Amino acid sequence: MADAARARGFAPVVVPLIADVPPEDSAPLDAALAQLAGGDWLVVTSATTVRVVAERTPRLPAGVRVAVVGSATARAARGAGWPVDLVPTDHSAAGLVTALPADARRVVHPRSDLAAPTLVDGLRARGIDVLDVVAYRTVGTGDEPILLDPAPDVVLVTSGSTARETARRLTPLDPRTRIACIGPGTADEARAAGLPVDVVAADRSAEALLDAVVELVPPHPDQEGHP
Repeated sequence: MADAARARGFAPVVVPLIADVPPEDSAPLDAALAQLAGGDWLVVTSATTVRVVAERTPRLPAGVRVAVVGSATARAARGAGWPVDLVPTDHSAAGLVTALPADARRVVHPRSDLAAPTLVDGLRARGIDVLDVVAYRTVGTGDEPILLDPAPDVVLVTSGSTARETARRLTPLDPRTRIACIGPGTADEARAAGLPVDVVAADRSAEALLDAVVELVPPHPDQEGHP
């Protein structure tokens, strides 16, 4: 994200607000991954999930099909050596629910502890057997307020947990600072956290989010802003 922002003429400041840590009990995750077999679908919705699973299962069993949400997750999956069989056009959990083939018999879904139930509930409503397991927990990086000087032109919000931490640690924001969200779900959570949302990316990707920021705050070669 930072490299892509620089390529567009922005000066990014990276502020880590969340981190991932192992689940309190990793046994259910290991058991779920051990059950993966040919014909199953492995469904992941974040690059973090890909990393966690790849660390525990260096090679997927033959015949396992992989579905991911979003281009960043797809890149991570291919980087891990996984075949990516499905990336829904609608880069959302609801889009994946609709796009998964009717012949899917079982889905293994490792996820964050904060993941919404949209995917699991939607697949089960279609009669698909879903093995739903926590792969990692999302935690904040601290409690102290964060003051950015100079104030950023734009804050990029890429998840509901980031939205909540932004509201908790970066507010009050400068009145000139804009909020850009990576998708409608993230935008809803940002508003629920009390953040004003100025722009929402056309789809859930870093490229689309930065394209939206360019429309919102066009960069200049000599710009000193910090989105």
